Amino acid sequence: MDRMKEVDVLMEKAILVGVNIRNDEHFEYSMEELQNLAEALHVEVVGVVTQNLERVTPSHYVGTGKIEEIKNFYEEAQANLVIFNDELSPSQIRNLERDLAAKVIDRTMLILDIFGRRAKTREAQMQVELAQLQYMLPRLVGLHASLSRQGGGTGGGFKNRGAGETKLELDRRKIEDQIAKIKKDLEHVQEQRDTQRKQRRKNALPIVSIVGYTNAGKSTIMNQLLTQIGQEEHKQVFEKDMLFATLETSVRQIELPDKKTFLLTDTVGFVSKLPHHLVKAFRSTLEEARDADLLLHVVDVSNAEHGFMMDVTNETLKAVGVEAIPTVYVYNKADIANVPYPVVSGDNIWISAKQGIGLEELLQLIRQHIFSDYVTCEMLIPYDQGNIVSYLNEHASVHQTAYEENGTWLSLELKQADYRKYQHYVVN
Repeated sequence: MDRMKEVDVLMEKAILVGVNIRNDEHFEYSMEELQNLAEALHVEVVGVVTQNLERVTPSHYVGTGKIEEIKNFYEEAQANLVIFNDELSPSQIRNLERDLAAKVIDRTMLILDIFGRRAKTREAQMQVELAQLQYMLPRLVGLHASLSRQGGGTGGGFKNRGAGETKLELDRRKIEDQIAKIKKDLEHVQEQRDTQRKQRRKNALPIVSIVGYTNAGKSTIMNQLLTQIGQEEHKQVFEKDMLFATLETSVRQIELPDKKTFLLTDTVGFVSKLPHHLVKAFRSTLEEARDADLLLHVVDVSNAEHGFMMDVTNETLKAVGVEAIPTVYVYNKADIANVPYPVVSGDNIWISAKQGIGLEELLQLIRQHIFSDYVTCEMLIPYDQGNIVSYLNEHASVHQTAYEENGTWLSLELKQADYRKYQHYVVN
């Protein structure tokens, strides 16, 4: 954990280092994203070093001949941090720090630190802390193994244990205990989340879940949809033009003018090379999307790499079991991309959430998907069943009402479940 906090203290000048394995077509974007991640922590990027390789070098990640170049660049730029574009092994970090005489962190640590700062709710904080501890554990164990070899000797057992080694062993146990405790606490939170989900299912409200790459405009779309239907301002969610502006899952109830209601959920954004531990830790949050009746996959169409971003999002969703859910692809920021909008083509829609253009068309697409089982009919409700009339006025779209000799006549549209429940009142 102390290592994580060291990034906090530095907040200074960094050299970025990346290895392009077998001419990866997304390598340049990955390095650009690494710079954005560093800047999200207010770290100033003063230089970039890259290398083309067939595979990473097991001992140092980069080829050993590249070490001198990085070291010279580091000293010339008066940097105090070197950030690598992939997750490094414990031995790679040790070797690099020794040979560069510099503080070394990797992409995983950078993302974990950003998540650590952005986490607001207790659940998100626990999820991030769990991922950080799981990242740290093998690095402590690796260091412990290295010290064991140095302490060697023929005696074996505990005979040659040094003070540093004993401390690492204690640290390791302490981290394992913390991991076990957080996992237990998260299980309790997950039980509460499962109860909430069951309750939502009981209420039979359709669920629409917004997913997508970080900074694609998910929170903006949620807020604009709330504005579109005139819901209170205090229900708006935080939005800002930065990576991982929101980590918490927001759930809002959307009631349309014709009384149709659905739940809209917003999930954490994705990024390439999202740390495995983080995906695992946020599994329960991401599983919100697994219960959805419809996914809105938000895409920043103005970004040249948006196809790659869609692939990353789909792979991450698949990793947490979110599959085979009807999806509407929302190509946002069409105004910046200079493409026509609002345009609807099948389950694809081009909009500008910031300008609020295309929201009505998006709502129409949502309606077509989640309210396709609604039934239009006429009912005659006896006067002594006034509670049913009240219920239908509140939960159905009543087009016409008339008071006849035998009861209240209604022309209405209602969900399948309510239709089945009150089918014996249907006339004509």
